Amino acid sequence: QVQLVESGGGLTQAGGSLRLSCAASGNTFVINEFGWYRQAPGKERDMVAVVSRSGDTNYADFAQGRFTISRDNTKNTVLLRMNSLKPEDTAVYYCNTRTYTGAELWGQGTQVTVSS
Repeated sequence: QVQLVESGGGLTQAGGSLRLSCAASGNTFVINEFGWYRQAPGKERDMVAVVSRSGDTNYADFAQGRFTISRDNTKNTVLLRMNSLKPEDTAVYYCNTRTYTGAELWGQGTQVTVSS
């Protein structure tokens, strides 16, 4: 079984930067993909960025060029660096893992608020 602990997030002004971190523990050898998703009030949960164990990344259009996802397989952590933040980036951000068998696990979520 895998456990996820998120940290980071908070409040910043438009144009600012934040960093989110997610640490996995337990049977981490089953994890293939790490990802960050977000959900704004009244909206569906959207993919922000994902990274495979081999380091391949995929970004949502809104994240491209502003956000960077990275993972450390030795520490079983994934980071999301967010720059040039906009008020529309305000949401709860969730860490996600997918195993090689397709099973998913979600973190508890961390609030990101960007003021104008």
